[in-house]
Amino acid sequence: MTKRIVKYILVFAVIPLLIVGGVMVFGNSSYSIISMLIAVIGCVPFFLTFEKKENNTRKTVILAVMTALSVAGRFIFAPLPFFKPVTAMVIISAMYFGSEFGFMVGSLSAVISNFYFGQGPWTPFQMFCWGIIGFLAGILSNRLLRSKIVLVLYGVFSGVVYSLIMDVWTTLWADGMFNISRFIASVSASLPIIGIYIVSNVIFLLILVPLFSKKIIRIKTKYGL
Repeated sequence: MTKRIVKYILVFAVIPLLIVGGVMVFGNSSYSIISMLIAVIGCVPFFLTFEKKENNTRKTVILAVMTALSVAGRFIFAPLPFFKPVTAMVIISAMYFGSEFGFMVGSLSAVISNFYFGQGPWTPFQMFCWGIIGFLAGILSNRLLRSKIVLVLYGVFSGVVYSLIMDVWTTLWADGMFNISRFIASVSASLPIIGIYIVSNVIFLLILVPLFSKKIIRIKTKYGL
């Protein structure tokens, strides 16, 4: 119970406050420090799940593989703006390996792939976006695994959440503070992009979940994860 409380406080309170506070106090120049802190803090819930030593190593290797696949997917679909399999890979990771795993795959996918796409003050927000989508997917994993309808709805939800959080960054970047009028304007302007996020999430989930499920279950069974 104590570990669970710590995880929730870190993910839902400490990291969001760090991101927003860092931007408002230090400005956009602090993004590299904030990104590093998110990566470090995000590791804590993941490491709290460690039990047997041999499983720890295997879990870390799988984390690296899933993150690499997520990053590779973003590279491959680079020519198609906003149409990426990253969210789907993050959700799949969380469905089969848990909330902490999902958060790590999401946040690391953002910061690693941005070495190619470009680091900036948006990076911490992307890390949190994909991280929180993965964390919540882990909490809902049983329902996501049992129902394709719930899975599709979560893909829709993820597209909306990602865009809304990134619109928070847009507002803070433009005004240095949260301006509700600008936020609403940003959300309105990004509606077509939200539509693309939703469609891509649903398509990739419907394609990749059947593709990965048997392989992941086999790996979990083989190595006792």
